[in-house]
Amino acid sequence: MLIFDAHLDLAMNAVEWNRDLTQPLESVRAREAHRKDRPDRGHGTVTLPEMRRAGIGLCVATQIARVEHNAYSPVAGWASPAQAWAMTQAQSAWYRAMEESGEMVRILDRAALDAHAALWENALATGSPTDRLPVGFILSLEGADSMRSPAHLERAWNDGLRAIGPAHYGPGVYAMGTDAPGGFNARGRELVREIDRLGMILDATHLSDDCIDEALDLFGGPIWASHHNCRALVPHNRQLSDAHIRALAARGAVIGNVFDAWMLVPGWVRGKSTPENTDVTLATAIDHIDHICQLTGSARHVGIGSDLDGAFGTEQTPRDLKSIADLTRLLEGLKTRGYTEADVAGIAHGNFLRFLRAAWD
Repeated sequence: MLIFDAHLDLAMNAVEWNRDLTQPLESVRAREAHRKDRPDRGHGTVTLPEMRRAGIGLCVATQIARVEHNAYSPVAGWASPAQAWAMTQAQSAWYRAMEESGEMVRILDRAALDAHAALWENALATGSPTDRLPVGFILSLEGADSMRSPAHLERAWNDGLRAIGPAHYGPGVYAMGTDAPGGFNARGRELVREIDRLGMILDATHLSDDCIDEALDLFGGPIWASHHNCRALVPHNRQLSDAHIRALAARGAVIGNVFDAWMLVPGWVRGKSTPENTDVTLATAIDHIDHICQLTGSARHVGIGSDLDGAFGTEQTPRDLKSIADLTRLLEGLKTRGYTEADVAGIAHGNFLRFLRAAWD
């Protein structure tokens, strides 16, 4: 079955982590097994061959470069928006290199989306080889700190950017993100209006509660939450409250289920908790999917936004997920829970495809 993954930091891994994502996963792990500069070294889960093996023929692929705003920051960033912009341009160059080599193809509109989905669905249905099919991607910016001005946003749109999340961790240039309460500043409200004017998708992920409320009021265009889980199951402001899940669903949003273990089980302690001692599995992820389905009354508002290799690896994934290819096991788990074939297809790809078709009409 075709899988659509709504959040993968592919260029970050390629450019900053120095991973050649065209290679087999075992080769990427072996090349960096001796390195200790990051906790996930030797534990990555994502390469383009592994995506193809799972049938992940479409994804939302990110640019990401945040700005540090104080001496303490839980996530590293750049000293200025100019530096952050430069990093996003390096990431953009990697995507272009992948397109030139036939590894990936940029999806800019509904016609391209429909054609690429049909290519993959036909190959999967007929058992044709997928190992050389290009992976289609919709370009998204995670955190808007690198946008030096509204003019830069229009330049990014012309270069293929189709979705944007205004904040990441902490206070941002435009909005308040994870662990930072408060709403949009004046520049942020101007940015939201520009996102609306250009016809971009607004990503609610990482926005503070106040910013989500403001975005739902200010923004008239398509809005999704690319990688989020449920606050009712894991109490933390990074998670979506039940009220916001309902409000986003009322706007037609789709919420991507994320596989970072600390967002799956409560009480995760970085550096101490493990997938084994917390017993976090793909079934735990299904609990979050099921909560959204029960809350909204259908399986139409949830999909997959794995965030795999988003600065973590198998040391912080479900213990039965060793590769992104294991997402196929999630679909089998949904069937075991009683979800129909149509519901599973919607969660795997149909809900996000329906959202994009509506947004791009």
